[in-house]
Formats: sequence, structure tokens, C-alpha cells
Amino acid sequence: MAALLVAGFVGLFSETALNIALGELSQIFGVDATTIQWLATGYFLTLGILVPVTGILMQKFTTRQMFMASLFFSIIGTVLASVAPVFSVLLTARVIQAAGLAIILPLTQNVIFTIFPPNKRGGAMGVMGLVILAGPAFGPTLAGMILDTLSWHWIFWITIPFLLFSLIFGYFYIPNVNETRQVSIDILSVVLSTIGFGGVVYGVSVGGDHGWTSTTVFGTIIVGLIALILFAIRQTKMENPMLNLKAFKYPLFVLGLAMNMITFLNMLSMLVVLPMYMQMALLVSAFATGLIMLPGSLLNCVFAPIIGRLFDKYGPRAVITPGTILVVIGYGLYGMYGTETALWIMVVTHIVMMLGIGMVLASVQTNTLNALPKQFYPDGIAITQTSQQVAGAIGIAVMVSLFSAKQNGYLTDVANDLPAAAASGSSLVFKISLILAIVNVVLSLFMKKPK
Repeated sequence: MAALLVAGFVGLFSETALNIALGELSQIFGVDATTIQWLATGYFLTLGILVPVTGILMQKFTTRQMFMASLFFSIIGTVLASVAPVFSVLLTARVIQAAGLAIILPLTQNVIFTIFPPNKRGGAMGVMGLVILAGPAFGPTLAGMILDTLSWHWIFWITIPFLLFSLIFGYFYIPNVNETRQVSIDILSVVLSTIGFGGVVYGVSVGGDHGWTSTTVFGTIIVGLIALILFAIRQTKMENPMLNLKAFKYPLFVLGLAMNMITFLNMLSMLVVLPMYMQMALLVSAFATGLIMLPGSLLNCVFAPIIGRLFDKYGPRAVITPGTILVVIGYGLYGMYGTETALWIMVVTHIVMMLGIGMVLASVQTNTLNALPKQFYPDGIAITQTSQQVAGAIGIAVMVSLFSAKQNGYLTDVANDLPAAAASGSSLVFKISLILAIVNVVLSLFMKKPK
């Protein structure tokens, strides 16, 4: 588990760590803001395309083969990024890095659900929840510290020892826990899946730059949705589908999937919009922004295993519903803040928010997969992992677009006051997130332990 979780942490850390350096990198490589954004968009796009395919790869190849492939991609991608002389090389490296994460995340969940009995899974998934939250949350903080003292290359160099640890530990200790079987990879399904998930993620990712009504954005999303419909129809007709959609016959799985998507959409968009609010409205530096967000992330790491054990002992609703209520309180407070908010209030609010997300995230994922029979675990994991990456990409793209539109509207119609405009934009985003968080509270009331 240590080998798997360390590799997963590094991949998720890399997902957000570079975001804080995008402005500096656009100047270094001489590219515009839209182009440099591809370092984040390309990462999401690769995950959206590859995660569905890992569902069938986990049935075709052994646990050790999948693990070694993941570490191979992660190390090659990280080393290449560390020495990237031009933008195109750095973008290629990001895609290779994302390929490693696309394998390790579903693989870790599959191992947990294979080696832990149902009454222990909450604790194990609690630790994985720690990794899922800590990676993206610590990314901007640690990257800010690195940029203040070293060059951007060290955002990548610093992770290589951890990947080597994971590789060595995994080589000696990871057994083959999954049952492999002779499954053929249907090329048409892979093509439809790639066009479908890739089209939707690409369309929403560039929507903010090109405008949501532009032919490129609208056309790409429509083509993606049509491909997804054709992909789903093909899976139902096949004897051995690439992704078994029979998982959707289980109501608790569908309920958990909806809650998981809302949580990821809100969380990843918050991790982008909240630093923008603090830096533009409260005029806080990038490094100080990271420090403000640090206590919530640290407390989450401390409580994640405890939350997992409470889930095992008292069941899903006892943990998930209070967590969704804390998230609602967090967004309610964020929505009211302006340009004069004290920094200690931001720290306290972020602690409340992160504790709430920590109570919801791993517990929902555990209960969602517990609702499925064992043979559907690889498919269920592929569906949940893909949906949360797509939801995250949609959340970031849509919320940042709304933030910019509201901010520009304020500057044009009200006053030429950038801090107040930024506060107005973030307030709108947090109020929309608040509505989605309330939906999650309602959904959590229907959550129960699968028989």
C-alpha cells in the first residue's frame, strides 16, 4: 500500500503543483496564457482518455505489470519535465506523467477492494482519501515555496526520490492480487471512448478562452457526447464489453457516483478560484496563499484515517451527511467574503471546508464501490475515476469562466476596482458551489450501507 499511495500522491501533487507557476512559465517559454494553460488541460485530457481504458487493462495484465508500467511513465515524464528546454517538451512530459497517474489511481482502488474485507475498506480508503486530497492541496503550497527559493525545475526534481522509493518498494512487495483473464481490447470501443471523453474534456477546458458559443467548443462537446452515446450502446451489445455498464443497475452505485462528481467538481474548482480570490481581492502573495490553505490540508491528513474507521464502525450516513453539511457551511461563508476579510477567518473557513470534503470524499467512494459485486470492481473503479476527472475539468473550466465574466462585468459596469471585482467574481462561483453542495446534503440522506 505504501508503494501505491506514494506514487498516487506524487501524481496528484503534479496535477496542481504547476498551476502556481503557469504565469512565470508563459514568460520563460514565450507563449501566451491560453497556450500555457495546456500544461493543466493536457494533464486532465490524458486522464479523461486513459482512465476508462485501465478498467479492461487491469483484467488483462497482472497487478505488478500495471504498477511497473505506471512508475515507468511517471519517472520518464517527471525526468523529461525537469530538463524540458522548450514548451513542447514540457507538454509532452506532462502527458506521459498523466499516463502514469491514469494507471496508479484505479489500480490502488482495485487493490484495496481486493485485499481488504468490507468491514476494513473504510479505513483503507480513508488513507487513500488522504492521498487524493493532500496531493492537489499541497501542490500549490509546496510549489510556491519552491518558486520563492529555487527554479521551477525543482517542482519536478523534488518528486523523483519518492517515485524511486515507490518503484523499489513495489518491486519487492507488490504481489499479483487481481485475477487476469483473456480479454480482447475492442479497438472501436477505445476510439469511441477517446473521442467521447477527450472531446468533452477538451471542449469544456477551452470554453473559457474561445467562448462557450464558439463553433470549436460547441462542436467538440457535441461530437464528444455523440461518441459517448455510441460507446455506451456498443458496450451493452458486446459479450465482453470494455466497460461493463451493468454497474449502473445498482442504485447505491449511481447515487454515490452523482455525489462523487459533485464533490470533485466543487473541490477542484475551489482549489483554482480560492487562490485567485486571495491573491486578487485580498492582495495576498502566492506563498502566503499556500500557507493560509495549509492548516486545512494538514488537519485533513490527520483526520482521514480516523474518518475511515468511523465509516467502518457507524456506516456511511453517520459520516457523509455531517461532512456535506460542513461543506455547505464553508461555501456559505466563502460566498459572503469581500475585500476586507481577515486572514485568520480564511484559515478557519478552509479548515471547515477541508474537513467536510475529507468526510465526504473517501466515504462516498468506498460506499459506491461496496454496492457492486466483486466482478464489477474494475469497471466501477474506471467509471468513478473517469467521471471525477471529467467533473473536475468541467468544474475548473466553467467556474473560472464565470469568475472572469463576473469580474469583467463589475469592472465595466460598476467601478474600475480590481480587488472588488475579483471578490464579486469569486462570490458568484462560491454561491453556485453552495447550491451544488446543498444537493449533496439531500443525496446523502438516501445513502445507506449496501447489503
